[in-house]
Amino acid sequence: MDFSSNIASQLNAGTILPEGIIIITLMLILIGDLIAGKSSARWLPYVAISGLLTSVVALCFLWDLPEPDGFLHSFTSDNLSIVFRGIIALSTAVTIPMSIRYVQQSGTSLAEFIGIMLTATLGGMFLSGANELVTIFISLEMLSISSYLMTGYMKRDPRSNEAALKYLLIGASSSGIFLYGVSLLYGLSGGETNLMAISANITDVSGTQSLGLAIALVFVIAGIAFKISAVPFHQWTPDVYEGSPTPVVAFLSVGSKAAGFALAIRLLVTAFAPLTEQWHFIFTALAILSMVLGNVVALAQTSMKRMLAYSSIAQAGFVIIGLIAGTDAGYSSMIFYLLIYLFMNLGAFTCVILFSLRTGTDQISEYAGLYQKDPLLTLGLSVCLLSLGGIPPFAGFFGKIYLFWAGWQAGIYGLVLLGLITSVISIYYYIRVVKMMVVKERHEMSEAVKNYPTIRWNLPGMRPLQVGLIVSVVVTSFAGILSNPLFNLANDSVTSTPILQSAVVTQESPQETITVSSQSLAPELDISN
Repeated sequence: MDFSSNIASQLNAGTILPEGIIIITLMLILIGDLIAGKSSARWLPYVAISGLLTSVVALCFLWDLPEPDGFLHSFTSDNLSIVFRGIIALSTAVTIPMSIRYVQQSGTSLAEFIGIMLTATLGGMFLSGANELVTIFISLEMLSISSYLMTGYMKRDPRSNEAALKYLLIGASSSGIFLYGVSLLYGLSGGETNLMAISANITDVSGTQSLGLAIALVFVIAGIAFKISAVPFHQWTPDVYEGSPTPVVAFLSVGSKAAGFALAIRLLVTAFAPLTEQWHFIFTALAILSMVLGNVVALAQTSMKRMLAYSSIAQAGFVIIGLIAGTDAGYSSMIFYLLIYLFMNLGAFTCVILFSLRTGTDQISEYAGLYQKDPLLTLGLSVCLLSLGGIPPFAGFFGKIYLFWAGWQAGIYGLVLLGLITSVISIYYYIRVVKMMVVKERHEMSEAVKNYPTIRWNLPGMRPLQVGLIVSVVVTSFAGILSNPLFNLANDSVTSTPILQSAVVTQESPQETITVSSQSLAPELDISN
């Protein structure tokens, strides 16, 4: 009895209750598809959404868990991991409704698609709480392999096959580089795999060990940068975004990116704490390149999906500012921005899916005059794009202000000024689409809009798309104005996470030493309720 209770206490399986719910949901979908066949497509998506939302509720009950470590300290359910796991689960819950009509119209199996997406979600959630090198790598591969499968899911589409092949080859290379980096970390720490044990064992950063640790850092950052689509590890992003099924792109742009940032925070502030100055320098270069290249190249795009791909690269650069700040406010601003990015980016992709389903194209020029044929779609896409550009009073404006203010308080003035300049550049290509939809007269309509079909929301799979669009637009519109709960959530998750509190640094300005307090940030910005 003592033995079994000791094993139970060491496993602490309650820490993965949300993931357990998703595993049960995944089994129900696979078994339901085997039993019911094609008729299961009517109810399986709603089972998946219910399971994901139940998982999010379970995450709420794990908040401030007294013993957050589980499975012999290989997984931790601290508040930081809870927020990132919630973002990933919510991104899948919003993506599935937009997938139903799209996948059914392609003639492929909806149940298999949802099963693969839930597997990717599990990988991302485990990655967000992984506290040990083996767990990190297995979770990363679980997410990556599922993403490769979803990218090439439309087997009859040559573009989807090409995108999957490119993603697989570049992704396998980045995984190998990342694995080499963590293997060096394992050796330098004396055979430790737990991140806290590695941090404790790597104390001497001089001589040979310093060189080995620096090489490990470069390789690990290369793997992370691939996952978050940071320049120069972004080459896969435009082609994969253009060729992949649009719902897959939507998930990769939010769920996969959030998992990458969760991994970056946990790995860098623990195992690479002795090289904080060095990884800050590398990420500064990544942020500069991502913001400049992402926004400038997006100006020249003619495809909506490629434009959103470069926009996603630029958004990663903005989020990195919070990581480099290294303060409570910096980490909180990252979480807050990812929370609102979830809805404004997925809302934009929902609109792209709706337009492509009705017209068969995603060219920006084909959106000309759309307002006169589909006001709801025009309103939804306009709100989401303006929010991505940081136009007040939408949520993206407050998210960027929080990021830039945290960076300014941390003393990274040049990066913040570059972020402001590139944000202004981004407004141009976002407003260009809005102008195309709203300003064009009837005689300037594109051929696709002239032949626009009658809007019918009662078709199979269209009602979930409509609900997803409305929810995204409402959250994007009001999350900024009514942001206090989200601010508190982001702040609490950072201030109650021990690894972040030990890593928070005091930033020094020429006049005085400024300690950035995340609690005082919202009143200074005067954007809380």
